[in-house]
Amino acid sequence: MISRTITVYLMAFPIGLMGAIQLCFGLLSVIVFSDGVSITFFVPAISMLMAASLCLVLSKEHDISKIRYKDALSFAVFTWIVCGALASIPIILITEVSLTDGIFESISALTTTGATILTGLDLMPQSFLLYRQFLQWLGGLGVVIFVVSILPMLNVGGMKLLKAETPGPIKDNKLSPRVAKTAHYLWFVYLLLTVLCAIGYYIGGMSAYDAIAHSLTTVSTGGFSTHDMSMGYFHNPVLLVISDVFMLLGAISFALHFRVMQTKKLVAYWHDEETRVFLYTAFTLSISICALLLFHHQYEHPLSALNQATFHLISFITSTGYGATSFTEWPVVVLLLLIFAGFLGGCAGSTAGGNKIIRNILSIKIIILEIKRLLHPHAVFTVKYQGATVGIEVLRATTAFMLIAAISTMILTLCLMITGLDFWSALTATAACLNVLGPAFGKLGSNFQPVSDTGTWILSFAMILGRLEYFTVLALFLPRFWRH
Repeated sequence: MISRTITVYLMAFPIGLMGAIQLCFGLLSVIVFSDGVSITFFVPAISMLMAASLCLVLSKEHDISKIRYKDALSFAVFTWIVCGALASIPIILITEVSLTDGIFESISALTTTGATILTGLDLMPQSFLLYRQFLQWLGGLGVVIFVVSILPMLNVGGMKLLKAETPGPIKDNKLSPRVAKTAHYLWFVYLLLTVLCAIGYYIGGMSAYDAIAHSLTTVSTGGFSTHDMSMGYFHNPVLLVISDVFMLLGAISFALHFRVMQTKKLVAYWHDEETRVFLYTAFTLSISICALLLFHHQYEHPLSALNQATFHLISFITSTGYGATSFTEWPVVVLLLLIFAGFLGGCAGSTAGGNKIIRNILSIKIIILEIKRLLHPHAVFTVKYQGATVGIEVLRATTAFMLIAAISTMILTLCLMITGLDFWSALTATAACLNVLGPAFGKLGSNFQPVSDTGTWILSFAMILGRLEYFTVLALFLPRFWRH
């Protein structure tokens, strides 16, 4: 059985975190923006802080050293569900959307999906828009990792929480023997990249407000914007290049960023097999899309085509989901390449979604290995990554992940079609949410408003499923998980 006392104790921190965040934005609404929505932040914030205090009181006899892996898995899933529900309260109160749409919007923010049901962003209160952007930044590196970083007393069970949250098939490489310090290092790199991105946007021509707001959703590869036209609002190709750089940095392992900072050797990026393949893939697909856009006469000037092709390809492969033009009207072959890029995803240990490049590398190597065994049945072959032999457990997990990803895509697409969506809209919506990407095509080319309430709940589930990479969520549906 899952320890109720430990679960209640742990849940006090994400609840308190959401309360503290909403309290801060209430103060920003009053002191900085004076936009008249402070009460919609203050009331739920105080309630959450009181609830968090109550959880701590009720679980004061806890023994944190008894955290098991089951506790970590359930905590990871429940944290996203609870935070998604609590974060939706200001969204519902300010925009007056339904509970279903409000929770969808908040989960989309926290999982860095970037799918939205809102329109008229340019006219909304600035404190609310910044709150929406901040939710993506918070969710980018992970709420659970944040909890680990602020709870040094979790050193005994903290690694279990970190493994349940961190994306990627190989999760045992720590930056520090102390888990809390590992989380601190990751947040330091994350914050540094965000600050540099904001400075870059400001120098590139954004206002200070927009620079800060968009830096929060660029490094987190979230994709929310303070404008309905997203990055296209600025009509500035330089800003797209700056965004390209920081979207790519957000999609590369933060542990690798930290090691490069320590060693001051940029060549380490190229020596990392996953990063090298990721950059190769992004470059190749960008050139391919550029060529297709020119072939279909979408752009007359090659540099404009390259700028738009590179930006949107990077936006999709990093699962950011920014837009800078009417890309939903591009040729279908280009849209298919963008969806394919979304499934490929970024690097493990980054803020990007998708299947992760490391899994794609291992999957290709597994296929090559089986072909070699077919040709040479008596030979002994192994799969190597970064020069080291990959264990059979990792290979099995990778194969299972890719299979589950494919099956989940098919099932969720069929479920959405049952709710009334056509195949193209349903498929792209499923891909957008499972890969925490954001944009969809067909009827959902502008936003997700056409989706029914049932479909919206399905997609909300899909976002959490994709963000926690399937296994963590699916484990909770097994009866034996809840037994001794």
